[in-house]
Amino acid sequence: MSEFQAAEAGYRLTAMTNGSVALTERLLYKAGVLDRFESLSDVNGPRRRWKPAPAAYHYAVERAGVRPDQALMVAVHPWDIDGARRAGRDGAWLRRGASLYPRTMTRPNYVAANLRELADALAAARP
Repeated sequence: MSEFQAAEAGYRLTAMTNGSVALTERLLYKAGVLDRFESLSDVNGPRRRWKPAPAAYHYAVERAGVRPDQALMVAVHPWDIDGARRAGRDGAWLRRGASLYPRTMTRPNYVAANLRELADALAAARP
């Protein structure tokens, strides 16, 4: 499965940022993947709760219209994965060259070097 065959595999992509939706939109557009995302959210939605506050992760799941057990937080920042895991969400850490995940943070459900590797791991884990 390629990194952006998520829709065909039954996955929906959304983005939640501590920054602005406008900036995220520009970055995803520049990367050529904006059209793959169903929605973009920022911290203004959950009453200005910044990640890693649990309210930010709860808001992202509510906005996607899925149950918490149907959501997976994918991030490059360990603090973001830690926040999602502490909020009761699953998390996938994209290492981007880093080799160690901080021991003081809640472990991710998945660890991958990049989106392609994560997509393969998710496909392998499907029943």
